[in-house]
Amino acid sequence: MNNAQKDGLSVFGSGLVWFGAAVSIAEIEAGMQLAPACGGGGLPAVAAGILLGHLLGGALLFLAALLGARTRRGAMDCAKIPFGRSGGGFFALLNVAQLVGWTAVMVAQGAEAAAPLLGGIPFPAACAGIGVLVALWLFAGLRGAGKTNTVAMGLLFALTVLLTAVVACGKDSAAAPGEAFAGSAFWFAFEMAAAMPLSWLPLAADYTKDARRPPAASAAAAGVYTAVSCWMYAVGLLAASLPGGGSIAGAMQAAGLGAAGLLVIVFSTVTTTFLDAWSAGESAKSLWGRIPAKGFGLAVCALGTLLAAMGAMERYLDFLYLIASVFAPMAAVLLCDAFVRRRTAPSRGAAAWNFAAWAAGFAAYHLALGSGSFFAAFFPRAFSWECPAGATLPALLVSALLALLSPRPAKTTP
Repeated sequence: MNNAQKDGLSVFGSGLVWFGAAVSIAEIEAGMQLAPACGGGGLPAVAAGILLGHLLGGALLFLAALLGARTRRGAMDCAKIPFGRSGGGFFALLNVAQLVGWTAVMVAQGAEAAAPLLGGIPFPAACAGIGVLVALWLFAGLRGAGKTNTVAMGLLFALTVLLTAVVACGKDSAAAPGEAFAGSAFWFAFEMAAAMPLSWLPLAADYTKDARRPPAASAAAAGVYTAVSCWMYAVGLLAASLPGGGSIAGAMQAAGLGAAGLLVIVFSTVTTTFLDAWSAGESAKSLWGRIPAKGFGLAVCALGTLLAAMGAMERYLDFLYLIASVFAPMAAVLLCDAFVRRRTAPSRGAAAWNFAAWAAGFAAYHLALGSGSFFAAFFPRAFSWECPAGATLPALLVSALLALLSPRPAKTTP
């Protein structure tokens, strides 16, 4: 075991990191947005979609984490293996952009939920307060928080159990949606559930590359995240049935969660957003080797907080789908190249093919998404059909199949 491994995260520490990632306002909000699909007897289909979508995303998350643990590379350095240095740089840039966006989304959602519980303080002030807390957590670092992080996660777990119990006991069945959902409740829930763990794929290896026990730490990361994320979706579904279920703050107020609800919001927002800002620094380091990762992460935190205060991240679902369309096919190519083709070094000649495989999956995702695609506003006729099986599976299958057909180069470069 080398020094990096000795100083790396333990299996328990890996579980703590991903517990903090899964307990988030974004996960609860996603569950609340699935509530209309439960009307007309759609709850079993929604529950099945949440479970199977998370299982798919969790399996890919495990493989992405394991790849980083085995190769001792960060997430975006792993992407250089199938896509080459230029292709890896392309995805690193996209990853930095999505992490700025995620930081803005998380800060905005946390501030929107916390502001009413703080006596209605101005939204920009709530954003600034959460941004400062994220910066402090980031400054302490992934391992620097030490016992503080363990205590914080223990408190967050207790608060989340309390939140679940209070929301479940306060469930008002009369407030639940009563009309049938226009569309496939299962596939809508599947897409919403799979998109969340898929959004973590370009980050996973950043937290396992120095793990003391790579397979166990990767399994802990994926297992804890999958289980807790399903839990948060269920909390969102329950919260949506409360009289104030139109918003997270309203649901917590209706459930009588004052200070406890506020602590859940603040802690969960900070522990999740911290990971986004931290990984932005890791991605920047893969682009510009000498850049200080922590300093870049603090800059991302500041920019994301500013965007949140300006209300720049309102189209949450569109943002989530756009991220999935980029990184789901990228992960399919990356994992097929690593675990099936078994390449361990950047390859000559395969990068262009793999990039084309990614592009085909990206196109398949948006064509399958139909009118819900970002591009439908510009090309409505081309995106008038929607795949009944959702968009994630077609994108994964197209990119994976093409990646498996990639020509094997004669030799590799270290």
